[in-house]
Parts: sequence; C-alpha cells; structure tokens
Amino acid sequence: MKAEVFIDISRLLRRALRGRLPTGVDRVCLAYVARWGERAQAVLLMGNWRRVLAYRESQALFALLLAPPPDLAFRMARVLARAFLPPWPAQKTAGKLGFYLGHSGVEGRGFARWLGVSGQKPIYFVHDLIPISHPEYCRAGEQALHVRRMQTMLQTGAAVIGNSQFTLDAMADFARCQGLPMPPAVVAKLASAPLPAGATTQTASPLSRPYFVVLGTLEPRKNHLLLLNVWRELVQRLGDACPHLVVIGQRGWECENVLDMLERCEVIRPVLHEVAACTDADLARYLHHAQALLFPSFVEGYGMPLVEALMLGTPVVASNLSVFREIAGDIPDFLNPVDGIGWGQAVLDYTETAGARRAAQLQRLQGFSVPTWDQHFGQVERLLEQLA
Repeated sequence: MKAEVFIDISRLLRRALRGRLPTGVDRVCLAYVARWGERAQAVLLMGNWRRVLAYRESQALFALLLAPPPDLAFRMARVLARAFLPPWPAQKTAGKLGFYLGHSGVEGRGFARWLGVSGQKPIYFVHDLIPISHPEYCRAGEQALHVRRMQTMLQTGAAVIGNSQFTLDAMADFARCQGLPMPPAVVAKLASAPLPAGATTQTASPLSRPYFVVLGTLEPRKNHLLLLNVWRELVQRLGDACPHLVVIGQRGWECENVLDMLERCEVIRPVLHEVAACTDADLARYLHHAQALLFPSFVEGYGMPLVEALMLGTPVVASNLSVFREIAGDIPDFLNPVDGIGWGQAVLDYTETAGARRAAQLQRLQGFSVPTWDQHFGQVERLLEQLA
C-alpha cells in the first residue's frame, strides 16, 4: 500500500525505548498515529540521519506505540533493525504531506535541505514558544534551539497547527520579529486521553481525607514550590485537619528546591503524596475525587490538566493566564501565580465539599464544552483542504 502522509515518530520512539511515560506532547503524536497511521509511513530523525521508513515497518512501529506490550523496547529494536537494513524505500515523497508533531529534530542542520530533496510538504504542530519567551524556565541552551526550530517551521512549513490561539499569536509575533511570513495556520484544541470504562463511577476515593491534586512534570514553570510552601503554612495552622496534596508527575529539571521540600520537609510529609508514575485510570480516579485541581503555572502553551479535570467535573484553581481563559472561559477560579495568601485561602475554601466557592464553580462547570479529537481533526482536515 502507498502511504498518503508521513508522520515523524522520532520522539515517541526515543521515549518508549527509555521506558518513559507519555507526556502531553507524546499524546498528541499518538493521536495522529491513531488517526492517520493506516495511511502513513513513519519518519525518523536521529541527529543528522533522516529516513522515511518502509510501509511495513512503519505499520509495525505504529501498532507497538498504540498498544505497548511488556517487551516494547525489545520488539521495537527488532523492527528498527529491519528498517535500518538496505534496500531502503524511495525517499522521494512526491509532494506528500508530512506531520512533524513534537518540535525536536527540526532544528538539526540539513533538515530543511532534506525536506527539499525529499519533496515533502511539512505541517508542523506548535505546542508553545516558552523557551523563547521565558528561557528562565527551560534548560540552558534551549532558547537558541527553539529559535532555530521556529525559524525552520516558518521557512519550510506548508502549514502550522497550534494548540491555542495564544500559541499561534506568539508564533506570529516571532515571525514578524524575524521578518518571515507566517504559513497558513489553524487552532485545533487538544482533547484528553479517553478514560477507561468505570474509571470514576466504579472506584472509591484513593485517600480517606480531602485532598487536592497538582498535575505536571516537576519543572520551574509549573510553580510547585508555591504550593509546597502554602501547604507548610496550612499544616502549621490546621494540624490534623489539613487537607492532603497529591503531586502527580515525573521529576524534571532544575527543580532542586522542590525536590528538597518533597524529600526533606518533615512538616508536610504526613499530608503529601508524590505519584511519579500514574496510569490513565489512576489519574482519572485521583482527579475525580479531588476537592480541586491546582494549576499555579507561570506560563503554558495549552493546559491539558485543566481540560482533564473539568471533563471529570472537578473544579480548578489556576493561574490567571490568557490561554486558560481561552480554554475554559470563566469557569475556574483564577489567581496570580505568586499570590501565596490567595492560594492558601482558595485551598481552605475548596476543602469544604459543599462550600459556597466550590459550589459556585461546580455550577459554572455545567457549561464546559469538552474538546474532542474529532473536533481537532475536523479543523486539521479543513486546513489540508486549503492546501490541496
């Protein structure tokens, strides 16, 4: 069978081979594989080595990614070993579309030339421009890499998909500053992963005490330190009556102060629960029974935890970010991400299950329109029609 499109799965393969759980970016890549995989060939970008894989090996890798077996790394390695052996499939793509969904790899030297030689029409998914606008929250050197990524996307892209208008506006501002034209673009909001059957209705609360959830990789811009300091104050004030805090997410980078609090602060230890690895079913259970999701980030390109919580009927207390208002309107309670006193008061107010502030948000929550993947791909397909 001849493929109609190409999908870059480089990021998915790297993380799967290392045994890492899917992030929000990974889930976007997986959704595109699920949608177009049967009509697609895989693209691998590994440093300066770039290759369109044969249809057979592409299908084998897609199947492994969508339904990972216990021996995932071993089986992937076998498929990749076949894929790397000649004869390789033709790399001329006859002007077909290629989806590049994970940012990484497009900054490499020679990538733009490779696209031109292969004849692809690349469509890029832009998750955020945070390394450019807020480099202080990212790894050293990430700003320069992201500048190259965005320049490549603007110079070579047939089109761009953004997860929010906030993200596309940031990219348009960057394009103006660089003196580069903005390709055709569309906003396609992201949907949550489908919940396992009975994940909320057939399970009891994971904790016997009222608790709150903060969800996301432990990294500086997520602002976990604010909540940990708030909880220290609450424990000292409330003692055994203090609600618990569930911290769900893998440990990231440059978060030593947060790790010190998690590992060495004896005051909060009795009420703190760190969950580094969480299945979709467990995540749904934690969110569904929580008093609220707490989302104190300094900056975001989208905000999937917000969507996941509201979809489950769980209130949200979040930073007053324009992208959060774009996604959820006036449903959450919004606070300044450095207003520790305000966050502490919100926790007190939401600890009361039937409290007025929580009840008011539950009423507003009835009007939340849950983004779906069908809506997302409807937007994408309308964009593709414009390119035809």
